[in-house]
Amino acid sequence: MLRLINTALYVGLLRPAPGTWGSLVAVLVGWAIEHYLGFIPLVIAFVAVTALGFWSVEAELKDRPGEDPSEIVIDEVAGMWLALLFPAMGFWMRDTSMVWPGPVAAFLCFRLFDIWKPWLVGRADRRHDAKGVMLDDLWAGVFAGIVTIILAGLYHAVFLGMMQ
Repeated sequence: MLRLINTALYVGLLRPAPGTWGSLVAVLVGWAIEHYLGFIPLVIAFVAVTALGFWSVEAELKDRPGEDPSEIVIDEVAGMWLALLFPAMGFWMRDTSMVWPGPVAAFLCFRLFDIWKPWLVGRADRRHDAKGVMLDDLWAGVFAGIVTIILAGLYHAVFLGMMQ
């Protein structure tokens, strides 16, 4: 059961780049949750997958301290859904569903921060424990969400401003 959860229904077994596959599936599922069920169900799904991830990663790695196996992608799901919450909230406040640039930008920014591991992302990754496995992706999700909103603001201010 832990393997099923931690690999996000075995998506983490896909090669190459299981983290990218996990993030891609996460953005598609998260976008579908937001589109068909709404923003609040996406928030609930994020909280649930994050809590489940902290528990399941801790349980799987209890006898393997310091490991961060690449097939564990539940952390990518949690981080990606956190990144999606930023544009999803913006659309929710406008009483509409997210359209394609938001999720695509969140995905690209999340992968950038997850691979690059700047500042708090890298610090969490260097913990070398189960909590660090989850925390680095959650920090990457926060940074990706913030950058996604900044990019949306720039797009609307600069590009659409020039069109008027």
